[in-house]
Amino acid sequence: MSVFVDTGAFLAYRNKRDKYHEFALKLFTDALKRKYGQMYTSDYIYDETLTLALVRTNNIAVALDIAAFKKYSGRNLSFTDAVSIEIMKEFNIEKYFGFDSHFNGIVESLV
Repeated sequence: MSVFVDTGAFLAYRNKRDKYHEFALKLFTDALKRKYGQMYTSDYIYDETLTLALVRTNNIAVALDIAAFKKYSGRNLSFTDAVSIEIMKEFNIEKYFGFDSHFNGIVESLV
């Protein structure tokens, strides 16, 4: 079995005032214990989650709290850059091949 996690689930999990919060909390807890098998989502869902969090709250801190790029907030990275760095770390990719200087000091560059 496997499960695809959509935007509404992420938002309900994060927002204690969401009417589905308690339900999402339980499902995420179970899902992280692999009760439903492998969890999947997409970068589009993640992007949509961050966008909706910002639109609904008008508070960048809420979106940053959800985002992988929170820890890189002082580096002027885009969402795509932050996710790329996290992918490199997850899959033990040693070198970065590109020309964006804001990657310097985070990952090792071929350039």
